[in-house]
Amino acid sequence: MNIRFSGSRSGTAPLTWGQRAIWDTIQKTAPDDHYFNFGRVLKVPRRARPLTVERAVEALGALVERHESLRTRLGAGPSQVLETSGAIAVTLSAGDPDRLLDTLAEKSFDYAGEWPLRVGLVVADETSGGAAGEAPGGAAERPAGDTAGRPLGGTVTHIVLVFCHLAADGLGAEAAITDLRLLLLRGAVPGPPPPSPLDLARWQRSDQGLRVARVAAEHWESEYRRIPPTMFDRPVAAPGGPPIWRAQIVSRALDLAVQRIAAVHGVSTSTVLLAASSVLVGAVTGHDVCAMLPIVGNRFRADTANAVTTLSQEGLFVLDLREGTTFADLLRAAKPAALRAYRSAYHDPDDRDRLTARIGRERGAEIHPYCCFNDMRFIDLVDASHDERTVRQAMEETVLTWPLSQDRLNCRFCLHVTGEPGGLGVSLTADTRFLPRPAMERYLYDLESLLVEAAFREVLEPVG
Repeated sequence: MNIRFSGSRSGTAPLTWGQRAIWDTIQKTAPDDHYFNFGRVLKVPRRARPLTVERAVEALGALVERHESLRTRLGAGPSQVLETSGAIAVTLSAGDPDRLLDTLAEKSFDYAGEWPLRVGLVVADETSGGAAGEAPGGAAERPAGDTAGRPLGGTVTHIVLVFCHLAADGLGAEAAITDLRLLLLRGAVPGPPPPSPLDLARWQRSDQGLRVARVAAEHWESEYRRIPPTMFDRPVAAPGGPPIWRAQIVSRALDLAVQRIAAVHGVSTSTVLLAASSVLVGAVTGHDVCAMLPIVGNRFRADTANAVTTLSQEGLFVLDLREGTTFADLLRAAKPAALRAYRSAYHDPDDRDRLTARIGRERGAEIHPYCCFNDMRFIDLVDASHDERTVRQAMEETVLTWPLSQDRLNCRFCLHVTGEPGGLGVSLTADTRFLPRPAMERYLYDLESLLVEAAFREVLEPVG
């Protein structure tokens, strides 16, 4: 069984700014570009149960028809190629939906030949009480339909979607899940679909789009003239095994401390973390000015807020670490710097490439921070009431793990922030030739300590 779809139009256009940005990153990371695959698991809503495989496939077909990015592949040039119709294979699983997600995401996409969406269904067998296709001793995965070509019996408990990053970013994936839930519950999504990548590419080449790009380019040009050529400019160690490693802490203490600082200073928790991360990058590298590349959602226009596409791009955040003697001083400087960075993220990658090359020639060095920050949370909680004793006791619960290693990455320092059941998750993916594993571990614990101290050891005056 396949998801069959038939949309209202087809077409070819240049890549959007977001597509071009991620395509450049994918190419620099290949063959380890499966790193950029990501997915979502939707537990079938109670009011949509029992859900048959056929009904799930029907809803998924409607989702692909509504959002053109899910039937858009990479063409020559490169370009984007929107197809009117086609079919996406479905994988059935008897086991854990998170395991199915990992299985579907572990292989790089064929960007030109494969649809940019992989789908899995977890199906419970109505006759045996177990999961469909389950074999003795463990779960099984197989294409939908039995060997005789008949639809598989049972009910769907979870739907797993894995996205190619050319088709969606994190917020785009959330929009897709929201629409899929509505399709399961109501059979339709109200209102017209948001702009597609085809529409966005055309707007970005309009007079209005070119004006937006020009303003962003001015920011990149002025900041490129004052930042260090790169933050991590000196190899310090030979890698033992794969050079790229990821360390992650999950810290309730960090979560509580960041909430308190944000509430007292009237900023977002993301700005608090961006400023603190910059302070420690400066300490590690010895640079007085820190340049970081925050990943920005770029969903400022009302019509793109729920678009299923990849709009996220890097902005340029620059913080002069000599602007204050306390973290509170630096946080005051970080707030307007973060706003400038967010505005600079919606930019034409061709403009950025030209500026990078030209200013690099003028300065006699490659200009690239190789230092990224990605806050992947969707909810920002602030709370000034957390007391010092509770926060410091929570530091004893902090856990550090090493979930990933690989050979290639297009960056040297990438900090990701996630909300985890045990607290705030902060993961650092780094090139160990520039930041060895012991230094990565120390960085994460120092980030926690810095922010816990900043929450209670500086004079903080409430805002308003």
